[in-house]
Amino acid sequence: MLVKKLSDAGVTSEHAYTAAFISIGLSFLSWVTSRKKEKAGVARADRWGIFVGQWAPTFFGLGLALRSYEKK
Repeated sequence: MLVKKLSDAGVTSEHAYTAAFISIGLSFLSWVTSRKKEKAGVARADRWGIFVGQWAPTFFGLGLALRSYEKK
């Protein structure tokens, strides 16, 4: 149902894959930025990087679902 709604809204598998790769870059960027700008230390930077990094598998999963839906 969600995949159909996304597809009807014009979201393609390529959009989801692009979002996944962007989130990987944002994960690294948030880790570096947090490590340099905050005084909370490496542990907090690691948590920021992991938090943003968890978005990528979600987008890859949506991309796979949309791709299989597009083939129908």
